[in-house]
Amino acid sequence: MASHPIPQLLRLAVEKPELLEGSAADLGHLEVGALIGCYDDLFPRLEPLMWAAGDEEFSRWLATYQALFREQQALIDAHGGMIQARFIIAIPIADRPDHLRLCLESILQLCLCYEYGGRGPDGLFKRVSVVVAEDSRDVINRERHRALVADFRRRGLDAHHFGLEAQYESLMAIPAAQRRELAGLLTDQPAAAFHHKGQAATRNLSYLKMVELARPGEETLFYLMDSDQRFLVNRAATAGEAIVPALNYFYYINRIFHTYRLDVLTGKLVGDPPVSPAVMGANLMGDLAAFLREMAARDPDAACEFHGAEGVLAGEAAYHDLAALFGYEALGGPCAYSCPLPGVHTNADCLTALAGRLPSFFRGEHLTRRSLFRYRGSFMSLEPARTLYPGNYIVNRAGLRYIIPFGQLRLRMSGPTAGRLIQAEIGPRFASVNLPMLHQRTSPGGAADDFRPGVEELGRSVVDIGDEFERQFFGDLMLFSVVDWLKARTLEELTDVVALGEVMERTESRLLALYGTNQAAIDEGRRELETWFASAPPWWASRPAMEDLIAFLGSVERNFGQESAAWQRIRDPSHRYWRRGQIIAALGNYRRERSAWDRLFSV
Repeated sequence: MASHPIPQLLRLAVEKPELLEGSAADLGHLEVGALIGCYDDLFPRLEPLMWAAGDEEFSRWLATYQALFREQQALIDAHGGMIQARFIIAIPIADRPDHLRLCLESILQLCLCYEYGGRGPDGLFKRVSVVVAEDSRDVINRERHRALVADFRRRGLDAHHFGLEAQYESLMAIPAAQRRELAGLLTDQPAAAFHHKGQAATRNLSYLKMVELARPGEETLFYLMDSDQRFLVNRAATAGEAIVPALNYFYYINRIFHTYRLDVLTGKLVGDPPVSPAVMGANLMGDLAAFLREMAARDPDAACEFHGAEGVLAGEAAYHDLAALFGYEALGGPCAYSCPLPGVHTNADCLTALAGRLPSFFRGEHLTRRSLFRYRGSFMSLEPARTLYPGNYIVNRAGLRYIIPFGQLRLRMSGPTAGRLIQAEIGPRFASVNLPMLHQRTSPGGAADDFRPGVEELGRSVVDIGDEFERQFFGDLMLFSVVDWLKARTLEELTDVVALGEVMERTESRLLALYGTNQAAIDEGRRELETWFASAPPWWASRPAMEDLIAFLGSVERNFGQESAAWQRIRDPSHRYWRRGQIIAALGNYRRERSAWDRLFSV
């Protein structure tokens, strides 16, 4: 029996004894193992109070919460008593230095706030390592990424830059015959053009580096994330959306893998929607029309009256035009726009800001339907998973086998498709937890600094998403063909290409009808707004917002109109035939490709 330096725990035992069992005096003399367990029992009791609190009280609780985790870690560092897995985090990056800086900063701040695993003699956090897997085309961005990695390593993060040359060497180290079998997963691009391989191929190559960094005999969890995500969440605050480091991801994920028999764990995202603008246009047009008509009835010089709206909080996937495809109920009615401008400003200022932000929709932002974090009880509670979020999933060594396939197709929806395949293979060993990350499509540097495949800037406020739109439709075709297939057939039977083709043709017919209805709704909404603009309030005509609004509608027509390039390709029977052939071949080869991949990781 010995006294331990636990001032935060002792203070809480006096101020909130109902959160702890036993007296403060007893706590100071518990054995280390029992004392560490007191913290484990305390956290889920404190969390509901923190998340139900108002702004000031939340901030106080959060400071206490983080201090308690650091205090527990100090005990573990000094005496042991808890098994703490090492996390190796992989971040594929392609020409996005601003995103990478914010992403790495969030990892470092998470380590500083909670101190999971403690620090080593070299000053680096011992149980958190980061692999930045390079996929940039521009040499200057590769150098900026490398410099960021070096800077964060100096600040205490065990960060590693996995450059193009090193990736190519790792690929070439695989025997040639096996490498040919894995070309769809790991790319067959030549060394001279080993960039923009796509997120799936780069992510899969990063597995090779993560395994290289894993130490023999050490328990390791492999964490996959995207560069436009951060270890933060957003909560509804009085002044709007507040970004907070309020989830101790590593602590809870470590405990989950020790408590449950899992190979793959995934979390969702908050903030910007994790889908393409190709499937968000209809609800945006409805929300925009409602906002503009409400704005027209206001005094332009009055103080802004568009604060306080929380965006969409009712139901999941409410940003998605085709949410019913995923089993979600459509949200009735428009969602309000919550003005993000700080300080004193007018309704007219709000309109100008919104109009200026509209082009970011084509990069994946949704100005009225950002998702906020909602506390739903214990962070140890799991749900069966069916979607693998490519930017927020964790695997153990056995789970290294369950990758995101079909990267060579460059289609969207690869994560949901992979999720269905993984679910069919390992069932309850694939789960989801309410530990989302903050997702932000654009960085403070603006669109010019944010590479996004399939999106082209054609001039001021003119954006073309035709390539992404096409990849979204055929990604949906792949996903829902797999969903329909698995209702009656097995993974092993995917080699039956005739039956697979029949399922795909039926799925395609259904999707064409849904996409067509949605496209018509977007186009009708655009025409209605153009007509309404012709008789808009006089004060609008002299504002720069009107020019931006009209330009935005031009981009809507370009991307969603009857003559849009993407819609023409999707409706072209020969193009659909070609895409179906690609998908059928990829699905038919899935088991062989997975077998070759599995041989890389003998568990």
